[in-house]
Amino acid sequence: MAQINCTHVQEFILMGLTDRKELKMPFFVVFLSIYFLTVVGNLGFILVIRTDSRLTNTPMYFFLSNLAFVDFCYASVITPKMLGNFLYKQNVISFNACAAQLGCFLTFMVSECLLLASMAYDRYVAICNPLLYMVVMSPGIRIQLVAVPYSYSFLMALFHTILTFRLSYCHSNIINHFYCDDMPLLRLTCSDTHSKQLWIFACAGIMFISSLLIVFVSYTYIISAILRMRSAEGRSKAFSTCGSHMLAVTIFYGTLIFMYLQPSSNHSLDTDKMASVFYTVIIPMLNPLIYSLRNKDVKDALKKAILNRNQALCL
Repeated sequence: MAQINCTHVQEFILMGLTDRKELKMPFFVVFLSIYFLTVVGNLGFILVIRTDSRLTNTPMYFFLSNLAFVDFCYASVITPKMLGNFLYKQNVISFNACAAQLGCFLTFMVSECLLLASMAYDRYVAICNPLLYMVVMSPGIRIQLVAVPYSYSFLMALFHTILTFRLSYCHSNIINHFYCDDMPLLRLTCSDTHSKQLWIFACAGIMFISSLLIVFVSYTYIISAILRMRSAEGRSKAFSTCGSHMLAVTIFYGTLIFMYLQPSSNHSLDTDKMASVFYTVIIPMLNPLIYSLRNKDVKDALKKAILNRNQALCL
């Protein structure tokens, strides 16, 4: 049997979102603006929470600050390199840098998915057991509900990254995407990808179904508890408390469902690119807006921080 002449790939070329020159500069300005808002929004959100002792000691804001951190890292892994696609004729990424980007991307994507599940459990305890909320959601439990997603996502990302970059890449080094992702990379390899694809579907399926199940069960109990409330004001406040999280969950999981559960006949890398833009670039920008615009506590803490800063400048 003839052997494949396979040379080790030293670098990859990212195709980016578009190859149309007239669109590159407008896209650069748009996505640079989005990234700026993402950085300012998420880091500002964390700063507001950390500078207000009342928010810092509330479990919900502990999870929100971690979600903001994940969103900031998530966007920072993808967007800067994506912006390079609009500026350079060829956006080259080294073999090791591509592996690092894939590993970080998987770590933060899985972390976000599992953090949203932890936050759903937090909302369940807050609504269904309000008198025991601070007891059940003790500092130790909060740390565990964050440490487990981080640890699991890191180990899973490391495992998948090693599997992907142990394959031989002989066909081409041009990735039809704006970042290093598993499926576009698997199209370039001359190795057998059957076991790798099985691992992808198994791990992604278990993670996605389990986290979505936690969210679904939590909100089933939450909605049931809210509907049993006699006070209209109490129901309105409870729905308002959970509304932001429900919206964030719907956007994030809805995008993943659209991307991965569409019929194979309609599936294409161009569709993947558009969905990927949404959950790697748009969602990290939207989350701090979703959780702050309707949140009176965050607004009050922000006003207090601005007032304290102005007073300090006047002294």
